[in-house]
Amino acid sequence: MKRIIKLYKGDITKQVVDVIVNAAHDDLSGGGGVDGAIHDAAGDTMTGECLNLPRNEYGVRCPIGECRMTGGYELKAYYILHTVGPVWRGGKFNEEKDLKNCYDNCFLMARMQGLRSISFPCISTGAYCFPKELAAKIAVESARNSVMLGRVEFVRFVCFDDENYNEYLKLMPEGKLEL
Repeated sequence: MKRIIKLYKGDITKQVVDVIVNAAHDDLSGGGGVDGAIHDAAGDTMTGECLNLPRNEYGVRCPIGECRMTGGYELKAYYILHTVGPVWRGGKFNEEKDLKNCYDNCFLMARMQGLRSISFPCISTGAYCFPKELAAKIAVESARNSVMLGRVEFVRFVCFDDENYNEYLKLMPEGKLEL
């Protein structure tokens, strides 16, 4: 069976997959960028589900590098995995490891739930200023490793802008990888 990783430029809220990933804030209440777009498109019921998720001892619903699952509601995806990426602080505060954990934990959750297709945005490369080239390398490596473990058969990286898209294209010159 072929497992495919594809690149797409456009709107993640329009993806027809089992699960889309939201680049969320740790309180899961919505915000700007991808997070705001997903909250708007999925609707208030999804936001309500997020706000009902428990907080940890630090008052956080989803710590950096982890993920939480909600329904997809008004999206074409069945589910949403909310993950919190790191803010880039020069690479001296485990930012690479934290970003890798975002991808790895989303793949793990997808596998545990029996989900076969997943779409990711560019996590942390917007307002969180993670270097786009490094973020793309981490994302593609995680996807390759996770797809080879089984269950997830289709991964799509959805880039909203040309800069991110071009970084992924350097790693996937044909716009896809077949494993």
